[in-house]
Amino acid sequence: MSKSAMVRARLEPGLKEHVEDIFRQLGINTTQAITMFYKQIELHKGLPFDVAIPTSTTLKTFTSTDNGKNLVVCKGAKDMFKKLGI
Repeated sequence: MSKSAMVRARLEPGLKEHVEDIFRQLGINTTQAITMFYKQIELHKGLPFDVAIPTSTTLKTFTSTDNGKNLVVCKGAKDMFKKLGI
């Protein structure tokens, strides 16, 4: 199948550079990544990940943790599981 359709998008330059660096580490280019994304949308018949509007509780938690408050610091996986009671 001929590849002649074009997709254009405007992105923040820093985001574009960061993501393209990740693509390079993965050994793929932007076109290949976009093609994979489109294929996943086609296979899932929708976005291949959940998209949701955060609740007020989630937003408060984001704000709190972004400000370094109410964080639980763990020394490792065992410590985390212990603190979670698992």
